[in-house]
Order: sequence, then C-alpha cells, then structure tokens
Amino acid sequence: MPIDQQVHTITACESSCGPCNEIFHVNPPRRYLLVSPCRDEARYVHRTIESVLRQSVLPALWIIVDDGSKDATPGILAEYAARVPFIRVLTRADRGDRKLGGGVIDAFYTGYDTIDPADFNYVCKLDLDLDLPPRYFEILIQRMEAEPRIGTCSGKPYFPAPGIDGPVQFPLSDTSGFISEKIGDENSVGMTKFFRAGCFRQIGGFTRELMWDGIDGHRCRQFGWIAVSWDEPDLRFVHLRPMGTSHRSWWTGRQRHGFGQYFMGTSPWYMLASAAYRMTRPPRVVGGLAMLYGYFKSMVKGNPRYGDPEFRQFLRRYQWACLFRGKASATARLNERQRQLWDPSPSRGVIMRRESLKA
Repeated sequence: MPIDQQVHTITACESSCGPCNEIFHVNPPRRYLLVSPCRDEARYVHRTIESVLRQSVLPALWIIVDDGSKDATPGILAEYAARVPFIRVLTRADRGDRKLGGGVIDAFYTGYDTIDPADFNYVCKLDLDLDLPPRYFEILIQRMEAEPRIGTCSGKPYFPAPGIDGPVQFPLSDTSGFISEKIGDENSVGMTKFFRAGCFRQIGGFTRELMWDGIDGHRCRQFGWIAVSWDEPDLRFVHLRPMGTSHRSWWTGRQRHGFGQYFMGTSPWYMLASAAYRMTRPPRVVGGLAMLYGYFKSMVKGNPRYGDPEFRQFLRRYQWACLFRGKASATARLNERQRQLWDPSPSRGVIMRRESLKA
C-alpha cells in the first residue's frame, strides 16, 4: 500500500462496551455517517465538533480524515476521539500542499471506503469549518422521510460580516450580522453534502475533480432524484471560512470555480451569466472576473472535461432552460419530467464506476 494511502486509526474503545452501545444506538432508519476530510483546521475544529455533539440526532459514526495537517489539528482530534465513541480519526501522510477538488474527495474516500455503506441510511461529507444549528441533521432527515425522491439536501451557509465574531444564536432568524453565500436551491451545498445512501451509491458517488459538488446534483436529476437546499432559520449555518477562500486567496478560489465549471461541461453563455451574477457578491466584480478567467483559460488550453457526453448534454439543456425560464421554474419542470426515471431500488446499480468519472 502506498505510504500516502496508509492510515492510522484513533478510536475511544470497541463498540461492544456498554457506554459506547448507548451512544452508538441510533434508530435504524436514521443512521447517518459523517465523513470529514480536513487539513490545518485548528482554528475552527472545536466549534464544528461541538456543534455536531449538540445535534438532536447524533451520527452513528463520524470519520474524520486528517489529510496531513501541520498545525494543532491532530492533537485536537485525538482528544475528541478519546472521549467521543462515535468519532474515528484516520490520518493520511502529508502530501506537501492542499490539493483541492480531487484531493478533498480522495481524503473523503479514505474514510468512506473503510465502512460498509449498507450499514447507513444517510451519508454526509462535512467540512470542519462550520457552526451548525442543533436540529440541523434531524430536519434534513425529516424532509427526506417526507419526500422519498430527495437524494441530497442541505441548509444554507452564511459567513460572519467583517468585525463579527463569537457565538451564534440559533436559529439564525436575524441575519443582519451575516452575509449569505447565495447558493442556489437546486443542489445541496458542498460543505454539508447530506445524501440518502442509496442515491449516493446509484449516482456513483463523488467525482474526484473540481466541481464534484455540482456534478453530483445534476447526476441526481439525471436519475430522477431531487437535489435541494433550503434557506430557513433552523437550517441556516455559519461557514466560518467563506467559500472560495480556503486556498491562498479570493482570486485563486474564484478562478478555480471557473476551472471546475469548464470541466463539468458548462456552456460559455451560462458561464457569462453566472459570472455576472457573482459580480454582485463579495468580492464584488473581481470574483466574477476571476471565474471567467479560469473558465476561458481552461478552454484555450483545451483542458479535459467530464468524461460523460450524455451528462454534458443533459447539463446544457438544463442550463439553457434556466436562462430562458429562470432557475426555479426550470428546476421544477425538470424534476417533474424526470419523475418517471426515478427508481430507488439497489438493482438499478451504479452506471459508472467512480474511477471512470474522471476525465
């Protein structure tokens, strides 16, 4: 086994002991798995873990994959693993730098591949720079129980306005001290990707490339599932580090988004419209310009695209509908049209192996 794939497991105790059985006991229909890739999250990890420990429905298992942290993250994780029975920590060797997109998903699968997916009803890729409201996972599960076609869902991220710091009062009804990241309603957000386990397996899981967190929602619709997120007080959470700022700078983050949109198969016209909208959000103007730079630079270089032509055709038809009808109307019409294709049975299988999802 390559050194960078070797892992070291830290657990509090064997699950056969009495105290652990009490904590591990979760009603079978609501058994959910959290997998958290992380790297150098010492500044935020306490707050994220404490917000999960306050959840009204606790995870059956939480695998945290330390992807070569150089700060105090490993020590903090070891402390929590020693006293919280459902937390398991895996450590990957340091790769030398934060590898976004595919690197994050590689770390995710380091954890996910150690479990039997059939043991869980739901699976969530959870970042460690969040502060979650106490009923967050309970409400998501309730929504999915009420609508069997929901394959993935989430709340909405807000980040603190400049100068705002400290504890958050949930539910987040008053957002005057926060800035919405303005994520569309047609997908779950990448920092809390909560999936119905059967849907996750059916679409082939996550793609190990940039825009993995956009491709998954479109593949859900391809298979007749619904991908959705809600902007409601009980589901609003705090993103302690705004999206697109985790690696070097705003410019790098937004440019990376443009790279990802090109890889996914987004059309130039839709990219122009998307970038124009993003120019109205912080950082104003320059964020949208960075997205366009990343997209057209990829086009000029002839970078590879997502390796499923049928998916790219499906995506572009949907994007054109969004431009002409508006995203809400286009999504609702597509969800209704795709209803006939929905088949949650395991026999439908995975159309493409995860490895084939790479270009």
